[in-house]
Amino acid sequence: MGRPDGADRGAARAPWGAVTMGGWFPTWRRADGIGTVAVDEHPGGWQSLAMGGQHLMAMTGSNVIGPLLMGFDPNVTLLCSGLGTLLFFVVTAGRVPSYLGSSFSFITLAVALTGYSGHGPNPDIGLACGGIFAAGVLYALIGLMVIGTGAGWIERLMPPAVTGAIGAAIGLNLAPVATRGLGHGDMGTVCGLFALLCMAGFAVHGSVVVRRLSILLALLLSSILYIVVANGLGLAPPVDFAAIARAPVLGMPRFATPRFAPHAMMIMAPVAIVPVAENLGHLKAIGAMAGAPLDHLAGRAFLGDGLAASLGGTGVTTTYVENLGVMAVSRVYSTLVFAVAGGLALALFGLIAATMVRIWIENRVDFSKPATLFPVGVALVAGAGDFTMHLGGVTLGGIVTASLAAIILNRILAPRAGNETTR
Repeated sequence: MGRPDGADRGAARAPWGAVTMGGWFPTWRRADGIGTVAVDEHPGGWQSLAMGGQHLMAMTGSNVIGPLLMGFDPNVTLLCSGLGTLLFFVVTAGRVPSYLGSSFSFITLAVALTGYSGHGPNPDIGLACGGIFAAGVLYALIGLMVIGTGAGWIERLMPPAVTGAIGAAIGLNLAPVATRGLGHGDMGTVCGLFALLCMAGFAVHGSVVVRRLSILLALLLSSILYIVVANGLGLAPPVDFAAIARAPVLGMPRFATPRFAPHAMMIMAPVAIVPVAENLGHLKAIGAMAGAPLDHLAGRAFLGDGLAASLGGTGVTTTYVENLGVMAVSRVYSTLVFAVAGGLALALFGLIAATMVRIWIENRVDFSKPATLFPVGVALVAGAGDFTMHLGGVTLGGIVTASLAAIILNRILAPRAGNETTR
């Protein structure tokens, strides 16, 4: 089979991501140094370490902000995120490149159930952990069901028009987050734009190694610039190195004992459908970027994510769009990088949306037909506008509502139009 970047090695190989009888894990080969690094390849030892750190830094927001909003200890979240990613790596047989982080879809419920005031540690964190465990178990059961029934229905449920709409909605939905992160014209904005220019320059004009690490290098350079401007010239709030120095190098996270209250478990468990939609969109996006579908591994991905979510310390884990952005820039899909991982957001999310448009082009989606326009148009508007619904304490964000809109409208309109949205 030809490689995703078109460089055919001339040797017959199993489909990308397939689990073969030769072993549970693939045999990772050293990449040839140019182009795409496939899932069963690796870019070299030190590059894998550096790129793992790059993905980890991309996940910092979800693994720090998310738990703080629920009163969780971020140290526990980071630990569970790493362990969950390694568990996901094992369950998916090292065939799905993904780093798992804390899902924001459970924040509202966790706060409401525990009566959390929003300041300091959550005094009833055990109640939230029990509900999260139940959601993780249900998520894993959904994965087992998909494994048992097969993943063929996924392609029927999500033809190219729907897949592209969901992927583009993911990128557009997070665009406001990226723009807000750039600030309002202060020195932080300057440093953010400097990071963006550095990343773009490295990605276009750098060597192979520099292109793969363009995000990490840009972040390091922009951080140095901010320290010079803030701590050296006094033009912005300085970085408090004293607080960093006081922090212990080693320490034990504050673990909480789950409390399995039936009402909390019944309320939180059904929300497992949200990370299912997020994970499915993640698989579709990776398959589109790398030119090789991963639908046949959807059941394993759901099972692995569900088992990781049942750890409870993260608020249910989910796959993250930040990692898609890093892969879009680096073109490195090696799962070893994610095992290592265990102001740039603007460019990353924009690249995701642009990549999804390629799905429409390559599959010759006909936008002259209303049966195609309505699902795509509604999904893009819902995603870009972050259309949020609150259903009995469950919050469905713009990504989820966009995904549901695209899928449901496609199923309603496609039969009447002779399945026109599939082409």
